[in-house]
Order: sequence, then C-alpha cells, then structure tokens
Amino acid sequence: METRAVKLNQANLGRLSPAVRVPGYKRPGLPQSIVHIGVGGFHRAHQAVYLDDLLGRPAPGGPRWGICGVGLLAQDVRMRDALRPQDALYTVIESDAGGNRARVIGSLAGYLFAPDDREAVIEMMAAPDCRIVSLTITEGGYYVREGTGEFDDAHPDIVRDLAHPQEPVCTFGYLAEALDRRRRRGQPPFTILCCDNLQHNGDVTRTTMLGFAERRDPALGRWIAENCSFPNSMVDRITPVTTDTHREMLCREFGVDDAWPVITEPFRQWILEDRFPEGRPAWELAGAQFAADVEPYERMKIRLLNASHQVMTYIGILLGYSSTDEAMADGDIRKLVRQAMDIEVTPLLPAVPGINLEDYKASLVERFANPAIKDQLSRNSVDGSVRIPKFVLPSISEQLERGGPIGRLSFSVACWFRYLAGKDEQGNALALVDRRADELLTLARRGGTDPGPLLGIKEIFGDRLAGDPGFRSHVSRALRSLYEKGARATLAEYIGGLNQL
Repeated sequence: METRAVKLNQANLGRLSPAVRVPGYKRPGLPQSIVHIGVGGFHRAHQAVYLDDLLGRPAPGGPRWGICGVGLLAQDVRMRDALRPQDALYTVIESDAGGNRARVIGSLAGYLFAPDDREAVIEMMAAPDCRIVSLTITEGGYYVREGTGEFDDAHPDIVRDLAHPQEPVCTFGYLAEALDRRRRRGQPPFTILCCDNLQHNGDVTRTTMLGFAERRDPALGRWIAENCSFPNSMVDRITPVTTDTHREMLCREFGVDDAWPVITEPFRQWILEDRFPEGRPAWELAGAQFAADVEPYERMKIRLLNASHQVMTYIGILLGYSSTDEAMADGDIRKLVRQAMDIEVTPLLPAVPGINLEDYKASLVERFANPAIKDQLSRNSVDGSVRIPKFVLPSISEQLERGGPIGRLSFSVACWFRYLAGKDEQGNALALVDRRADELLTLARRGGTDPGPLLGIKEIFGDRLAGDPGFRSHVSRALRSLYEKGARATLAEYIGGLNQL
C-alpha cells in the first residue's frame, strides 16, 4: 500500500521521514531582521540555507536572525500561495550522481506580497528590527544603462515611482520610501545587500539607489550617501527551475508534499565584504567567506561560470539540446566552453586568493555536466540582452584592447544573434524571453546574415564594440557561417582553431 506524502508545514515537521533533515531550532518568534526582496529558487537555495545552517548551530549569544521574504511582482503571487500554507517552510533537494538529499529550510520566517499590502512591506523595512535588506531581483532589475553603467532615470518604472513616491511599485521606490521613513524617525538606515550576478554588485546598487533618492529628495539622497552601506558580494549555486518532476520525486522518495521545493547542486559559495553597520549574522560559521576585496572572486565567477553558460546555451539550443548536461555531453560544445575559458578569459583574470583557477575551471565543467540537475538552457537564455553585456562582452573588450583572441566569444555572440531570429535550422519556433524581445526579433530578421542591425543597439554594445571592425568582422563571419553551413559545421570550425583567435 502506497504511503501518502505528508503536507509540509510547521505542525507536520515531526511526521516527516528521518531521511529528511528538519530545522532543529525554535522557529516561532524568529525575528524578521532581514528583509529579502525577490524570493526565488536561488535565494531559497543560497542565502536562506546559509542562515538555516547558522540557526542550527549552538547560539553564540548574539541576536537571532530570520528572514521576511517579499514579492513585489504580480507573478510573485505563486510564491505567496505556495509558502503561506506551509508556514514559509520549503524543501531543498541537493542532487548529483550519488543521489538526492532533502532538507527543510526554516530561516524564512514570513512572506509578504506587496500587491496585497504595500504598507506592510514598507513598514517591515522601516521598522527598527530590520537591519539588512537583501536583493535577488535579477541582473536586469537595477535600472542601469548597458554600456555606460549610468542610472536610467527615464525607465517607466522609475518615472512612475518618482511621481508617486509614497506608492512605490519598483524595488528602489520601496527602498527609498522605507529609508525616508527611517530618516524622519531618527533611525539608522539598513544595509542593502545585493546578491545578484553583477560585478561590483554593491556599487551598482548604490548607484541606482542614490540616483533614485537624489531625484526624489536631495536631502534623502545625501543621508543615504553618508549613512547607508552597500557591501559587494559574490554568490554561486546552480539552481534550475522547479518542475512537477521535482515535486513528484520529493513525494516519491521522501514522502514530502511541498508546493514549491528547490532543486540544487551540492556546491555553494558566498564571498562578502564585511560592511554591516547595524550588525549581521555570523555567516562565516556556515561557510561564507569575508574578504576585503570581492572583485577577484566576482570577476572569476562572472567571466568563467556565467559567461560559459552563455557560450553553451545558444549553440546548445541551435543543436537541439534542452539542458546543460545534454549540451556538455556533446564533445564539441564541451571543447568550446573549455577553450573559451582557457584561451580568451583566463588570461584576463587576476590572482584569486585561495583559488586555483585550473581546479575551479575543472569543477565548473563537472558542475555543468551534473546529470541530476538538468539545468535548462532556456533558463540561461532569459534576458540575453542583459546577460551577454554583463558576462561576455567585457572579456571581448579587454582582449581587443590588448590585441588578444576573441574568436570563440564572438562566435557565441553570433550564436545568440542566430537564436534571436526565432527559428532553428528545421524551422521550429524558438522561445525568446527577453525584455527587448520584440526589438531583438525584428532586428535579427532584418539583418539575417548581417549582424549590423543588432550590433547597432548602443544600450547593449556601446560605441566601442559596435564600431570595432575586428569584432564586427568576427561576428559577421560566424553568423554567415551559421546560416549557410549550419550550427554543427560552424562549431567544428571554431573549436578546430579556424582563426587561432
């Protein structure tokens, strides 16, 4: 007789299988001293897990910490509806070739859905107990212009929130209103901790926060500039989209009925600057690393891991693959990824304290190929117009400055352009999920084998790359070959050292 899965909630923790690790600490009354905006799979597999590990250790005597999750977007209603009946509990499943391991995370103490109650969200951040507001709002959520890094004060979200400062909709509108209330009440500001995949992510967050606040109220802008901290950080853990297959596996193997579990790899890494004036959890006791300079770590991760995702994603899709492990099982794609890392990226990287780059690159290949994760290429193709400029183009620009090789990275840009045309080589439609989707599709189809229309998007390529004849020539030749010879033949030429570039 089949055993019925136990619905996950606080009352049922004692009924779960011994194979499932559950919080060993008291959750009721856990202070929600960290407010986190953007509660997706990554946050729940990363920052919340670090805090859960810390809460499970013998208390060192300092204050306890808990997280209040916040969803600002209409689609976040799904997370609200999943977490609230479960008392904000959820399951993390670590998977690799050795099997699956399940644990219930309890560090998320509550969840607020802003469209339900804007005021509750603002007051949660404005309350004296809030010491940190952390963010995972995706790389494109910071309202900076690609190519220049300047604050985009013309974005409709920004214009709208500046016109209605007490009724915010976007992240920085909420932050500004909460900080303004703290300022007027004589309270210190909270620390704003960016946990997105951006180089100098704290500095980027500060640029946008100050740009917004100064336009809202110069006095508020000055107060934030003088008092608010924006530590840089580097985060890393591959976390694919949760599917019904994952939910069914959790029910079947562990007897847990969880509306929205998280699937992830065993590996995790978190490097932070120690700039938290109002205090912080002792994350280092859970494996986080504090460094005076995060830049070498974040550059390594963004240029190697995130760029490699882009390198494999578009050629993988063009060749008919759906997941990273399928793509990496293709010897040609695996070779392309390794060549791009070794030849075009590694020479640009500074020494990274405590990291052997050869070992790190080998671990990336192993992680990408993890058959248990099934990270979807479609996930890594979302908002390519944001990811390509942040992860791939900086290495191309630096190599051009030093006269170095750019062939494989340029080939990957060409693969993105070919993908943007919206159909594969068999005429099947390709899903294009990008904030600039209509513009990209129009320009890709207008250009065909000519990359000129797409390269002319200044917000992506800037003046420097758009006008560089060497880069344009590389992309043009690769794109023409993709259309005329096909993805497989063109890939074979590039990994065969077509130009030794």
